[in-house]
Amino acid sequence: MAGWVAIANANAGTSSDAEVAAAMTLLHEAHGARLVETKDTDDLRDVLSSVADDSVVVTLGGDGSLHAIVVVLDELGRLGDVVLALVPHGTGNDFARTIGMDRDDSAAAAEQLLDARETSLDLVRDARGRPVVNAVHVGIGAEAAVEASPWKKALGPVGYAVGAIISGVKHQGFSGSVVIDDDPVPSRGRIIQVAVGNGRYIGGGAPLLPEADPGDGLLDVAISWSHPRLRRLVYAWRLRKGRHPQRDDVEYRRATSVAVSGDAVPGSLDGEVCAPSSSHRWTIEPGAFRMLVPWQTAHETAEDVPRSMVGPAQPTSSA
Repeated sequence: MAGWVAIANANAGTSSDAEVAAAMTLLHEAHGARLVETKDTDDLRDVLSSVADDSVVVTLGGDGSLHAIVVVLDELGRLGDVVLALVPHGTGNDFARTIGMDRDDSAAAAEQLLDARETSLDLVRDARGRPVVNAVHVGIGAEAAVEASPWKKALGPVGYAVGAIISGVKHQGFSGSVVIDDDPVPSRGRIIQVAVGNGRYIGGGAPLLPEADPGDGLLDVAISWSHPRLRRLVYAWRLRKGRHPQRDDVEYRRATSVAVSGDAVPGSLDGEVCAPSSSHRWTIEPGAFRMLVPWQTAHETAEDVPRSMVGPAQPTSSA
C-alpha cells in the first residue's frame, strides 16, 4: 500500500530538530508518515527502490536534498512512480520559494502539505542526461558559488551575496555563443552568464529567473553581456533584486532548448559546481514528475506565484 515516507540526511542531525519533530508529528497523524534517515547515496537508493508506487516521498531538507532524491529516482526509472513533497530545512531553500513553501518553520510547511494539491512539474536535462530541478548556470553565477563556499557556513544565505560580489570583481566573462531553440543569439561581446531553469531563485533568494514557472513546459533563459567591471558589479547587485532582465545588456527568453559553446567554463547545476566544459546544452522535459504544492489562490499576483501554481479556491467546510 502506498504511504508517506519522509527522508532526512542522517549526517545533518535533522531528526533531532524540534521543528522537524513537530512536522513529523503532523505528517504521521494525518498520513501515517514515517521518517527514514539516509547517510549516503546507497542508503537513499535502497529506500527509494522499495517505496510503493504512488507513495508520497517527502524531502526533509534543502535544495541539495531534493536534487539528490530526484537524481536517484531518475536513475531507478521511478521518477513518475511516486509523488514528491518538500519540507524545507536547509540554507537556500530556493525551489521552496518558487512553489510557495514556508521556509522558516518546518511544522508550518508540514501543515501546508496537509492541504496541498498534486501538480505535474517540468524537469531540465543537460547534455549528459542529468536532471535539474531548479536552475543551472554557467559563467559568473558558477564562479560566485565557488567564491561563496567558504562564506556560507559562517554567514548563511549572505555568503552567496559575498560570493557574487567577489566574482563580479574577479571574473571577466568568457567568449562563447548561445543557441536558443536552434536560433543563434547575436553576440554582444564576452558573456558574463547564461542561466537556464524552472525555478526563480538561486543562492538563498536571488531571483535569477524571476518569471520562471516550473509547470509551464518551458525553460526560462537569461543571458548577460555585462563585461566592464563596474557593470558586472551593478549586474550582480540588480540580480539580487530581480531587476537584471530590464538591463540593455541582458536578454531574457523562454525556450525548449538552450546550447552554449566556447571557452571551457564551469556550471552550477542545482547548486553543485560541475567541471569546466566548452559545450553545454539543456532541454525541457514537461510534466516529468509529480509534486505536492501549496494551494494558491487567484488573488495572489503572477509576480508572486507562477501561473501553474495557482489552483481553484480551496474548498471550505460549511457551518
